Amino acid sequence: MYRLIALVSVSVIICDYLLFQSHPASKSTETGVDATISSLAKARAARQLLERIQSHSIDARLEALKELAKLSADPTFAAEFINMEGIGTLARLVESGTHFGEMLAFTLTAFLELMDHGIVSWDLISLSFIKQIAGYVNQPMVDVSILQRSLAILESMVLNSHSLYHRVAQEITVGQLIGHLSNQEIQTYAIALINALFLKAPEDRRQEMASTLAQKHLRSIILNHVIRGNRPIKAEMAHQLYVLQVLTFNLLEERMMTKMDPNDQAQRDIIFELRRIAFDGDTDPTGTEKRKAMYTKDYKMLGFTNHLNPAMDFTQTPPGMLALDNMLYLARVHQDTYIRIVLENSSREDKHECPFGRCAIELTRMLCEILQVGELPNEGCNDYHPMFFTHDRAWEEFFCVCIQLLNKTWKEMRATAEDFNKVMQVVREQITRALAMKPSSIDQLKNKLRGLNYSEILRLRQSERMSQDDFQSPPIIELRERIQPEILELIKQQRLNRLCEGSCFRKLGNRRRQEKFWFCRLSLNHKVLHYGDLEESPQGEVPFELLSDKIPVSDIKSVLTGKDCPHMKEKSALKQNKEVLELAFSVLYDPDETLNFVAPNKYEYCIWTDGLCALLGREMGSDLTRSDLDTLISMEMKLRLLDLENITIPEAPPPVPKEPSSYNFTYNYT
Repeated sequence: MYRLIALVSVSVIICDYLLFQSHPASKSTETGVDATISSLAKARAARQLLERIQSHSIDARLEALKELAKLSADPTFAAEFINMEGIGTLARLVESGTHFGEMLAFTLTAFLELMDHGIVSWDLISLSFIKQIAGYVNQPMVDVSILQRSLAILESMVLNSHSLYHRVAQEITVGQLIGHLSNQEIQTYAIALINALFLKAPEDRRQEMASTLAQKHLRSIILNHVIRGNRPIKAEMAHQLYVLQVLTFNLLEERMMTKMDPNDQAQRDIIFELRRIAFDGDTDPTGTEKRKAMYTKDYKMLGFTNHLNPAMDFTQTPPGMLALDNMLYLARVHQDTYIRIVLENSSREDKHECPFGRCAIELTRMLCEILQVGELPNEGCNDYHPMFFTHDRAWEEFFCVCIQLLNKTWKEMRATAEDFNKVMQVVREQITRALAMKPSSIDQLKNKLRGLNYSEILRLRQSERMSQDDFQSPPIIELRERIQPEILELIKQQRLNRLCEGSCFRKLGNRRRQEKFWFCRLSLNHKVLHYGDLEESPQGEVPFELLSDKIPVSDIKSVLTGKDCPHMKEKSALKQNKEVLELAFSVLYDPDETLNFVAPNKYEYCIWTDGLCALLGREMGSDLTRSDLDTLISMEMKLRLLDLENITIPEAPPPVPKEPSSYNFTYNYT
């Protein structure tokens, strides 16, 4: 009898706990008995759901799959369900081909959620499962929710397994994926899978795949249906466009790292063609010596460093043969511009000629650095440039615009050969400033660069220098030191106020899935950190009542950043890149627990790391604090010194006057 009562009591406790932890992806900080009850409750829920999804009742199975799709995001529940062979059960349901509509959508959602925890290897997925998922993508009329999840599953397969890449590549064609880009609901998923196939393709197949994408007019389809579509581009789509941009430019890496072979006649013929196009009217003289002397003179006029053998100019990598490719494109496609630049500079005798060959080689190297050719995409970056999707030869056209800019800036600076590096620095600044404005086309880029002439760059530099001016006289330095503690306290209060408002963070995982969020904020008395999961990104402040978990500030031991964070050390299918590392931080608290963050941007990262350091009584050392400190101190000093405008402040205080001969004097007030 007592045993029966005890069993009933345990069941009631578990049921109560399940109700308490009803949030789909709740994270708790229980220890001891609470943690045991939580684990038992989730194990029981997993067992019940596994039985219900195999029920003969369609309605019961649908409700079970719907509940499973929500609970699968919880790591403890997922581990329990997977240990009961739940993944295999879901895979068999998909392979059977008997599920459709909502039931299939919930099945695929649960499968993707469970696999995303990394407990089970993707290599265990059967070929029949892959064929079934690929079939949903290839079918003309499939529900959008099923298509989204199918594309996301295939993308995860490609990114997480080398062997599955080959299987997926056999089942899915690029043409089929491009066909989905006209549907705004699945554009992001389709481009994500194209990027995954592109990224994981063997090096010898990437050029072939790029040619296929060009033949299928991927660029123009993206331009018309995505970039110029009637919907604003969201962060995930911007990221996918950035990834595609990077992968496309990375096709240039092979040529960038290829040295020219001075003995290769085919490569030497390209240089001969550059000479022929520039000096077409000149006839070759008879005699080897005369021809050699004329060629040497022409190569000097073309601006090569090595006049006798210009092939030697292309032996340094980067930019290697890529520079020669760019020069040849300019000479063939924009022949008038090429001839004008070469002849304009070769006719000068005042040592102000701009060496075309040397400039083109150095410019190519600079553009490779600016666009990070050869580097892997950053996970958190959305920095795509619309203009690169407006032309099939966007890289070459970009070079042609920039080489004209360089020639123009050289003339404006009245530069000589000794000023070469200075000119290149100005040109780099012109290009980076223009790219930051996100021109939508090559023509718009030209207009932006036209407004950024050398005089404008000097004006901008002067303006920025004045705004950052730091007076160095001793009285000003002393005033700065007196003001600094007040400003630091002001910054500290602002950081803590921002923590009280709270911020939304994205959970780490597959970017192509429906994004999951969690929110964290500091209590108004600065004593507790409240946090909890959210179904979607919040619009405004989240009440404390909705944040189920909390950490007392007194329990926080330290704040870790970058690669020292536990979640940055974990193995992942996608290699953690520099950008994600720069946004990661963790809170360590008793007893040996961590709360892991990846900030949405650098600003939020600085706000939170500063605020947490302030809570712990430590120095706020972020870049944002240094910038705010400089700005606020500068403003405060200018306000205090307003009455001293145009008055020279002495280096030392004025001398104290001599004492009077006697103190026997009075002042008559009447």
